[in-house]
Amino acid sequence: MKKLLGLFAFVLLLTPILAAQESYTEGPLWRLSTVRVKPGHLDEYLANLRQTSKPLLEEEKRQGIILDYKFFLKEDKSDPQDWDVALAIEYKNYASLDGFEAKLEAAQDKIQGNQQAVHQISEKRGEMREQISRQLLEEIILK
Repeated sequence: MKKLLGLFAFVLLLTPILAAQESYTEGPLWRLSTVRVKPGHLDEYLANLRQTSKPLLEEEKRQGIILDYKFFLKEDKSDPQDWDVALAIEYKNYASLDGFEAKLEAAQDKIQGNQQAVHQISEKRGEMREQISRQLLEEIILK
């Protein structure tokens, strides 16, 4: 009897999840990072992204580590603490994140040099901006 009640409870808990998935199919994952650039540093920051991040992202895309990436510039700030620049990186699915750090490190070593060089790039970028948020989002396709 306890097993039957446990199974019934499990089915009741699972039903809303299954019903929701009937409304959509799972799409790719997106890592969305937003930053606020310090006043007077936007051109320098964008040049830094072009020189350091873009080649790395292109290499990750070439190797199939990521599917795509996009940069966004926010034109309408709601307040002075809002973000200025966003980077969205597209991954195929959750499984593509398995072993991601090792793959990323290998691509960084190839494009940017050793870990000391990567650290210097990160420090320089940190002088120009403040990270606001970093989120992992799953794209859904409504049926």
